[in-house]
Amino acid sequence: MTTAVILFAIGLLCLIKGGDWFVDGAVNIAHRFAVPELLVGATVVSIGTTLPEVMVSTTSALGGHGEIAYGNAIGSVICNAALIAAVTIAVRPGKVDPKTLKTPVIFFFSAAAVYAAVAYTTGYFSRWVGGLLLGIFAAYMLVTIRQIKHTASVPAKGEDAPEAGGSLLKDLGLLAAGAVLIAVGAKLLVDNGILIARELGVPESVIALTFIALGTSLPELVTAVTSLVKGHGSLSLGNVVGANLFNLVLVCGASIALAPFHIPQSAVLFGRNAALVLELPVMLLVMLLLTVPALKKGRLYRGQGVLMLLAYGAFCAVQFTL
Repeated sequence: MTTAVILFAIGLLCLIKGGDWFVDGAVNIAHRFAVPELLVGATVVSIGTTLPEVMVSTTSALGGHGEIAYGNAIGSVICNAALIAAVTIAVRPGKVDPKTLKTPVIFFFSAAAVYAAVAYTTGYFSRWVGGLLLGIFAAYMLVTIRQIKHTASVPAKGEDAPEAGGSLLKDLGLLAAGAVLIAVGAKLLVDNGILIARELGVPESVIALTFIALGTSLPELVTAVTSLVKGHGSLSLGNVVGANLFNLVLVCGASIALAPFHIPQSAVLFGRNAALVLELPVMLLVMLLLTVPALKKGRLYRGQGVLMLLAYGAFCAVQFTL
């Protein structure tokens, strides 16, 4: 048990540092093309910070642990919105650009509709569902690339023109080193997370929805805090919304395409599968709380962040009482 905990912690550290290096390299490369910060956050940074979820979920699915693949992706969406974004909003609320956020938000809820439709009807995520989600990912990237082409070299309002430091070779090295650390960390996290769950008698889906989801969301947390300190709130918000979209279309899509699985049922709430009564509704609720004010009012509010933090606390409390 002690060894598993130590290796689990080492896995988390590898994921954090790997995600950090990957993001640094990716952002520097993107900045060489003068792409505005919010778009960088919703694409390059989001892909980089979502890699831990991709590695953990695909490794879990291939190992026959679909409940971890499911729980990690859904749990990460909830954690990103109701904890990471909520903290940044509660600390420093501010204005946002609704037009830039519209595309990732539309794609997220489109993917969520597909995901929920399958979960509430058949409950089985087959390869065609994985292919559809990956198709949504590809469509989003194409749309965003076109958007980037129209906005490249034109800094967003209130932002300075981005600068890329260091050499291109160094940035590519950071990408490669980050990818290796992420792969190693993901394996350590999954293998030892399963051992700890079994030892404690806790269902694997609960571990995935809380501890592993939080662990793989740490790159987003580091990015959010760093962005806040440096006064780049648009990068942080773009990262969270983009990462949540990628959790559904890339993390879930890749996991399902590699190893289809049924929606897990580790607990019952109100006579139904807790995943359908609690987890999916909470995911949709916190994303609505995060995005609706931004799209309608063009700003985020401190009370909004506090409300999402309360929702996350209640979600975690209920998870451990089931």
